[in-house]
Amino acid sequence: MKHRIVVLGAGYAGATVAGRLARRLHRDDVEITLVNGDPDFVERVRLHQLAAGQDLPRRPLRDLYAGTGVRVRQAWVTAVDADRRTVALTAEDGAETLGYDTLVYALGSTVADHGVPGVAEHAHTVAGKQDALRLRARLGELEPGGTVLVAGGGLTGIEAATEIAEARPDLEVAIAARGGVGDWLSDKARRHLAVVLDRLGVTVHERADITRVEADSVVTRAAGEIPAQVTVWTAGFTVHPIAATTTLEVSGTGQIVVDGTMRSVSHPDVYAVGDAALAEGAGGQSLRMACATATPMAWQAADALAARLTGRKVPESTIGYSAQCISLGRRAGILQRVTHDDQVTSTVFTGRSGARIKEFICSGAAWGVAHPTLLLPSRRRRLAAAAEVEPRLVTL
Repeated sequence: MKHRIVVLGAGYAGATVAGRLARRLHRDDVEITLVNGDPDFVERVRLHQLAAGQDLPRRPLRDLYAGTGVRVRQAWVTAVDADRRTVALTAEDGAETLGYDTLVYALGSTVADHGVPGVAEHAHTVAGKQDALRLRARLGELEPGGTVLVAGGGLTGIEAATEIAEARPDLEVAIAARGGVGDWLSDKARRHLAVVLDRLGVTVHERADITRVEADSVVTRAAGEIPAQVTVWTAGFTVHPIAATTTLEVSGTGQIVVDGTMRSVSHPDVYAVGDAALAEGAGGQSLRMACATATPMAWQAADALAARLTGRKVPESTIGYSAQCISLGRRAGILQRVTHDDQVTSTVFTGRSGARIKEFICSGAAWGVAHPTLLLPSRRRRLAAAAEVEPRLVTL
């Protein structure tokens, strides 16, 4: 009997795990199933570009995994039974229950409304592809002079506001933050951000705690009412609620609590990666939800699982940070160097250099997912030689 590995979610974390496992395990020994609601791999870090009117290349999952042995199942996850080791799915052809021997939970996150009235009814987001497409359509309906407010002064909010302002200079674009916009950045990075926001004509509302979203405005505690024919809500993310309904140990945020190998602390046959997992990083701090952590978490989980299945030593290392990248439209950007525990340093690349580095990193992340089994020739030869003496699967 083949060992059944089911990966839930094909974002950066889930897609990377599936490809890396296919590279490290023999298809005669394992059956890898990747479940995802969308038939394509979606570059989430580019959804603000999609919303602003740019067309992104399609990356069908079945094409990405052709020849790897990974089975792609287009379906939506409705429940997980971690004790019976089953997953309930809903697809266009009906409901299905999928059994597993090892589960990799990578369902990611969605937008958090923080209980603010009107967000669900009136606000748009860039949390998913369909969300970005709906925002794109709504922006296309606005006449010159139309008002757009981006709620949230973090990475997503800054990227959304600058992208929309650059693509639609005829609109009145504003950004509102509970604290300061980009206030965690270094002094040099904040100065550059202020220059670009001013150049693009983005109005900045800081310390503007939004208490309600209306159809054509937002209401703030300090700044009163701000006009907004379109509100884009980017004030944080929350995980999908499925894990919290299971017997898996989860944190107060609903994330699955994992050890240093991304293995559930309560269910050893479950791994969690990406935004869905609560993992400890450098300095003992919890890793934040980000593409920057999703990929190394995926590497950690895939390598640990493959090692356990083949009876090898389980690798474990501490995940740390190196930089934060922010696109400011297509012609400017910020690369903020950080310490391994995510504290900003004085090293910053801005302007066109920052934009080029950001684009290189985004393209590299997508390339890594699109080439899950591609290795450099010398490395491939070493693996081929090692495969001749590689142990078969062992019972967990």
